[in-house]
Amino acid sequence: MAVVSKVLARTAAATTSTTLYTTPAGTTAVVTNIVICNPTTAAVTASMTINAIDLLGSVSIASNASAFFDLKQVVPATQIIAGSASTTAVDFHISGQLHLPTVQH
Repeated sequence: MAVVSKVLARTAAATTSTTLYTTPAGTTAVVTNIVICNPTTAAVTASMTINAIDLLGSVSIASNASAFFDLKQVVPATQIIAGSASTTAVDFHISGQLHLPTVQH
């Protein structure tokens, strides 16, 4: 199985839960790092789920700050990482690995 390091998502938040990444069919993703950036002058909250199950539930992030999460969370094929924040000024950065099937010759 080939393993490729990859940016899984780098996007602005929505105020309702929105798909940030869907693992492609026939592969497995492993989330290794999440950064949630709050460039505003007020505290915000952010949430994230994997396949509709809470991963980060209403995390508070101070003004002009970022929250960093290092983890190893497997996301099987076709499962969805979704997220939201209390303002669209928040940015999500999700990095990880994509495990690709080995091609037999």
